[in-house]
Amino acid sequence: MTKQPDDWLDDVPDNNDEEDEEIIWVSKSEIKRDAEELKRLGAELVDLGKNSLDKIPLDEQLRDAIELAQRIKKEGRRRQLQLIGKMLRARDEDPIRQALDKLKNRHNQQVALFHKLEMLRDRLIEQGDDAVAEVFNLYPHADRQQLRSMIRNAQKEKATNKPPKSARLIFQYLRELAEA
Repeated sequence: MTKQPDDWLDDVPDNNDEEDEEIIWVSKSEIKRDAEELKRLGAELVDLGKNSLDKIPLDEQLRDAIELAQRIKKEGRRRQLQLIGKMLRARDEDPIRQALDKLKNRHNQQVALFHKLEMLRDRLIEQGDDAVAEVFNLYPHADRQQLRSMIRNAQKEKATNKPPKSARLIFQYLRELAEA
């Protein structure tokens, strides 16, 4: 039996359908958006201080690029941020994002704690002994005599329009209690 010219197509496996399903098309705009997002992540890393940067899992090459960007100004910095974005594209940025989010959340928690302590300090100065019980509910290991003395001094300073030195001392004491 002789084969017709089109018969050879029957012998070739039909893989085109499988290949079409496996290919995921990404638009050029989406690629650009992803690149911009990684540049923003790089800029956040560059804006961090040395102690915060130590807490983020970075390889040596990326860390060197970030430290260089921290020293550069103007156009050179912009180009260095582009390089950092490119370097992040070649790496898994999820651990970096998680560490950065953890740092931000810790900062937000600390700010919330400070606001809570400031409000407690203000209540202590306004209400005196009535608010001291609240401090002992929160921090049973607090020194009642020291706290009452600081409150009296803060009330005197407030009455005579002096600088709020004792109010600052109360805040520092409350912060030490919260950290203990």
